[in-house]
Amino acid sequence: MPGPGKTDRSALVVIDMINTYDHEDAELLTPAAERVVPVLADLIGRARDSGVPVIYANDNFGLWRSHQGELVETALSRPHAGLVEPIQPDDASLFVVKARHSIFYDTPMSYLLWHLDVGTVVLTGQVTEQCVLYSALDAHIRHLEVTVPRDAVASIHPHLAVAALEMMERNMGARILLAEELDFQDSR
Repeated sequence: MPGPGKTDRSALVVIDMINTYDHEDAELLTPAAERVVPVLADLIGRARDSGVPVIYANDNFGLWRSHQGELVETALSRPHAGLVEPIQPDDASLFVVKARHSIFYDTPMSYLLWHLDVGTVVLTGQVTEQCVLYSALDAHIRHLEVTVPRDAVASIHPHLAVAALEMMERNMGARILLAEELDFQDSR
């Protein structure tokens, strides 16, 4: 059931996957990202084919003068470009630069989702026990429905990811499933 005044329209949100992987904990994160990228690439393709908005919400690597093109270009020029290339934004993708953990914190995400008449956010990306968790909570308090495909999120600490998914499900009413179980309704 979508939030107040909302439709059942979904948006697929890809969190922090445009990444250089040259940060603390990258050695722990990259194996999980390697498992997630093929699943996420398929999910992005299915969303695009169904007319579901695909929104990238991404940290800016501390480059406050950066923009989407520069972030993608930087990530594609680094050693882990193979984790970015299959899931990079296309011309129809939307892009929100974020400063900290939540996709909503000091970003236009709430307005964008309202403008698109979205009632459900499908949260994917990284890190499950950090940015995905905090974004799920912020979506929940905004009366948005939350869906998280467990195989389309990457974690640094698997045991914390399990706990985070359980918290999202129990405390926020999030729908936790496998990506293949997600059925995007045609939103065109």
